[in-house]
Amino acid sequence: MAITRYRTRSWPTAWQELEEMTNRLNRAFGDAGLTEDGGASWIPAVNVEETTEELVLTAELPGMRREDVEIELENSVLTIRGTKEHRREEEEGRRYHLWERRWGSFQRSFTLPRTVTADGIRASFEDGVLHVHMPKVPEAKSRRIEISAPAGGSEG
Repeated sequence: MAITRYRTRSWPTAWQELEEMTNRLNRAFGDAGLTEDGGASWIPAVNVEETTEELVLTAELPGMRREDVEIELENSVLTIRGTKEHRREEEEGRRYHLWERRWGSFQRSFTLPRTVTADGIRASFEDGVLHVHMPKVPEAKSRRIEISAPAGGSEG
């Protein structure tokens, strides 16, 4: 999924619909294969929001630590990857009847718009939530433009 500029059109384009369908299928089915360590791959939920100053990407990474996550930026592509450890232990007298929690490796990549300044990107991790702050270049920030009176003198 690419980070794209906000569009004011009310009807999505065919490409937007295709991308949305692809993202839904990836979230529903993920990668059918297993990772090298035997875990099933998974795709963490991500939100991207925009303020006047920056884009903020938030990823839910429950049960993970800061050390388990890696962020890389190359050619305007932000990649988040990590591995969630398998913590299911079979013990005498304990059986699991249902195990829905996902574990294993994941990777998500996002193409950043030209409005983001790569040098100012910073990330924080708290309570299983990753926050990536991507400041906008000054030209991309919203600003108010004053309307001046005509040079002839009278306003109308």
